[in-house]
Amino acid sequence: MSSLHLPRVVSQRGKSSLEVERENFEKRQAVAINKAINSQETPVKEKHVRNTILGTFQDNGGGMFWTVATKLPVQGNPIVCWKFLHVLHKILRDGHPNVIIDSMKYRSHLTDLGKLWGHLKEGYGKLIASYCKLLKQKLAFHRKFPRIPGNMMMTDETFNKICGSDVNSYFEFSIDMLDYLDEILSFQQAVFGSLDMSRANSMTMSGQCRLAPLILCILDSCQLYDYLVKSLFRLHSSLTPDTLSGHRERFLKGYKRLKQFYHSSATLQYFKNLVQVPALPEEPPNFLIASDISKHVKPVAVVPSEPEPEPEPELDTPEVESVGNLIDTTEEMGAFNFNGRPPEPDERDQLIERLQREIEFLKQEMHRMKTEDGRIIQSLKDEISKMEKLLSELRLSADKALKDSETLKKERDEAQASLDALAKLPEAEKQAKANQEKFQKMKDIYGKLREEHVQLLRNHADVTKQLASEKKAADEKEQVIKEAKMDLQRLEEEKQVIHNNLQKSADEVTGQLAEVTGKCSMLEKQKEDLDSKVKNLEDSKSSLESQLEESQTSVASLESRLSEVQQGGDQREQELCGQLSSLQATLSTTQKEYEESEKKLSEQVSQLQAQLDQTLAEKASKEESLNQTLDELQKQLDQLRTEKQDSESRLGGQIDDLHKKLLERGVSEGKAIIQDALEQNENPTHTTVTCTAEYLLMRAEPVLESLTQLQQSHGAYTGEKKDLDILIGTISMFSHRMSDCIVHGFATSHSAQIEPGEELANACRDTGSSGMALLDAVGKGGSATSEVDDCIQKVQYVMKLAEDLVPKMEDVKAEEIGDLVDKEMSSTTKAIEEAAKKIEEMLQKTREDNTGIELEVNERILDACTALMKAIKVLIEKSRDVQREIVLQGRGTSTAKDFYKKHHRWTEGLISAAKAVGFGASTLMEAADKLVKGEGKFEELMVCAQEIAASTAQLTVASKVKADRGSQGLSELSRASKEVNEATGNVVASAKTASQIVEDKNLMDFSQLSLHDTKKMEMQTQVRVIELETMLEKERRKLGDLRKQHYNLAGESEGWEEGEENGLGEDVNKS
Repeated sequence: MSSLHLPRVVSQRGKSSLEVERENFEKRQAVAINKAINSQETPVKEKHVRNTILGTFQDNGGGMFWTVATKLPVQGNPIVCWKFLHVLHKILRDGHPNVIIDSMKYRSHLTDLGKLWGHLKEGYGKLIASYCKLLKQKLAFHRKFPRIPGNMMMTDETFNKICGSDVNSYFEFSIDMLDYLDEILSFQQAVFGSLDMSRANSMTMSGQCRLAPLILCILDSCQLYDYLVKSLFRLHSSLTPDTLSGHRERFLKGYKRLKQFYHSSATLQYFKNLVQVPALPEEPPNFLIASDISKHVKPVAVVPSEPEPEPEPELDTPEVESVGNLIDTTEEMGAFNFNGRPPEPDERDQLIERLQREIEFLKQEMHRMKTEDGRIIQSLKDEISKMEKLLSELRLSADKALKDSETLKKERDEAQASLDALAKLPEAEKQAKANQEKFQKMKDIYGKLREEHVQLLRNHADVTKQLASEKKAADEKEQVIKEAKMDLQRLEEEKQVIHNNLQKSADEVTGQLAEVTGKCSMLEKQKEDLDSKVKNLEDSKSSLESQLEESQTSVASLESRLSEVQQGGDQREQELCGQLSSLQATLSTTQKEYEESEKKLSEQVSQLQAQLDQTLAEKASKEESLNQTLDELQKQLDQLRTEKQDSESRLGGQIDDLHKKLLERGVSEGKAIIQDALEQNENPTHTTVTCTAEYLLMRAEPVLESLTQLQQSHGAYTGEKKDLDILIGTISMFSHRMSDCIVHGFATSHSAQIEPGEELANACRDTGSSGMALLDAVGKGGSATSEVDDCIQKVQYVMKLAEDLVPKMEDVKAEEIGDLVDKEMSSTTKAIEEAAKKIEEMLQKTREDNTGIELEVNERILDACTALMKAIKVLIEKSRDVQREIVLQGRGTSTAKDFYKKHHRWTEGLISAAKAVGFGASTLMEAADKLVKGEGKFEELMVCAQEIAASTAQLTVASKVKADRGSQGLSELSRASKEVNEATGNVVASAKTASQIVEDKNLMDFSQLSLHDTKKMEMQTQVRVIELETMLEKERRKLGDLRKQHYNLAGESEGWEEGEENGLGEDVNKS
């Protein structure tokens, strides 16, 4: 007993058996899901997935899976995200039917994952984005057609019930299936495209990890192809072919891609033991011929049965055993405790019901397997008959070719005999002998080219000319020679034509014979393979029949056990009836006791009434004494109030004195700061300090803002003597900003020409004097409006002189473009700050003006926009830090100007990105303002947020190009970029949520419509949907043209040249 785990046993004593079982189930599911979805680049193990699928049936849905899966690092590790999508696809197919319903609310989660990993151009990024699209399409398909199970397998009756007899239903159903099939084909194309097909990727762990989800795609595509063919044949039987031309084109494209997909998958060694990939027919079905549906064979992908998994050790087994040893868990069936509740259900009844459901499920599985085997056998028999017909046709064609070759041989022999007979003509004269010799030569070289034959004919014509001169000597023989020549020439041409024909026919016959023999051997091999498959199917059929007999025997045993349990239930019912009668007897006795106790209670009530009267008399006397005490306390309260007023007046005077001292102290400190800045002009070490006019302008602008704030805070303090802390803080801020402006003004005068420099230095001195005079006026407590106006004029005069010192745009050379980087980044930061400030003002205003749902929507959107602005501001600051780090490192240059001059393309990219971020911030602020006022749209806000994210991504990439990979600033920049992406997603999500809230608020009520009105409104809605789809297509084309034009205009404004690569792209490739 000492080895038992006592603490855990004690902790589980207060829990029921169901709670302990539920806790163990959750632990097992968490372990299985974490083992299935890990960071190792290997395929998901089937036993862990199987345990997860069984858990969905035990949990009656996918709630447990999503609870565990949402805690996984799917956004930080691509392999974990890839395996999560694979396991989700498995449980959507093979899990409990409620898994699909529970997963509908997580579609936005899949959308965010696809967008997040879609930015990753290499590895699993594009694959995860494509997989997320596929799963979203699957969820949308099942939401529209809830009768179709997750594994896409259904009977013909279910298929007919889904669409009914309405042609429009088949039309829409075929479109949805085509969309689903296109997503599957796009996903498999992305997977195969990410692999190096020159290597054996299917035999490596990384390749198998990517290829494993394609098995589920093969299973889904088989069912989709079958339903799609049946739907299109039904549509062609009811509609005209022109109406369905688009369906046929999409089907043919999908057919070619699906056939290539099956062919590529069948050649992989990894799939050979996991799935039997089907093969589509050589030609697609012809939907214009209704009889072609009889030739359609459903493709069936056979997944071999998996071996039984090894039993894993149960969780907390020692603890459970220790509980059994320490605590008696058996329930005593003693006296029946009648407490008004029905008896708890018997576990045996639940066991019987569960066994009956399993028996029914097994029967359905057996019936399904029989039907599938019958279909497979029938399809194989049809293929065998087709092969036999093809073999007989080839044999007939071979026999015909042999007969033709024999006839041609006979004709050739006859022609040869006729040539021999002509050769035996009397050779009377030398000319005839010469012609005979020429004919013999032409006979030997008849296989040469046609050009040589023409040359020989020309030679023959020359000979005939020579013979013409000798005609006078041989008049009698001339006619014979001419006839012989004509006969020889004619026979020569006929012989050549016959020989060429014979040669061609012989070559064709030999080729056909070779093909026929090859096809015959191949068909014999295929026939042998088919015979072996048929035998295997017959063996599997016999084994299934034996399994069916065994299941029938088990059913009989279970039925006998059920009868025994029913008899035990009858006996128990009789016992309960006896106990009920005894309890009724005890009830009658308790009623008598209740009557007696009621009499006793009435007596006690009379006694308590007498005591109550006595208590009321005592209460009246006590109230009189309390009233006297109250009068005395009231007098003491009046005395305390007078003392309080005296103390408040005394403390008020002390507080005023303290405020005066604090104000004088703040003014003296501010004047000391400004005086120190004025003394820097006389400091000889400060003469070497220089500054640009642009930076002086940037430092002078906050002085004007601080002057405005100082005037406001001083007016508030002099009026009500409040907010002293704000006034002192404003004085400190004004003093520091004024001193900063004066110091940088002196530094700018050092780098300017002599006269403008002296004028600027004098203006800075005057500005400092006016600032000190303003602080004196504030310290005296009177009005300081004239001093503020004078100080503003002096600061504006300094800014005017600084603007005169700023080089004009025509003075800025192309090689000095780097000088504009800091200015653009500063202006972008300022634009972000102004936008954030404006959004804060809008948020305050909407809280004052709006209430209810409108206030909730505006607050959510403006809070998201504020968070986005803060994230962008942090990103810009981190980008500037990274740029400074890059310039300080030098990369082989000595100064920042040389660095920017050498990499001017990169500098132009930075300037363009900063401008885009500032413009996006202003646009977002305007869109939010319109939306809050009720004039804008949620889509405008989404587009502005996404445009800002794209601009900040451009700025981030431009900053990352030349930074070291191990830089601390680069890591901080990456984190800031992720925060911007999350803030952008939050803005888009807030806009979508707000849009949904507004739509729910404006939801129409169709309950009062009649049948005619409903049908009319439905037709109008369909027309509106088609119009909107057409407008959407036009707007998308317009968007594409605008993006092209924007790209061209941006290239012209940035000075891109044809044939020259972008500098930023070069840096990216180098890094």
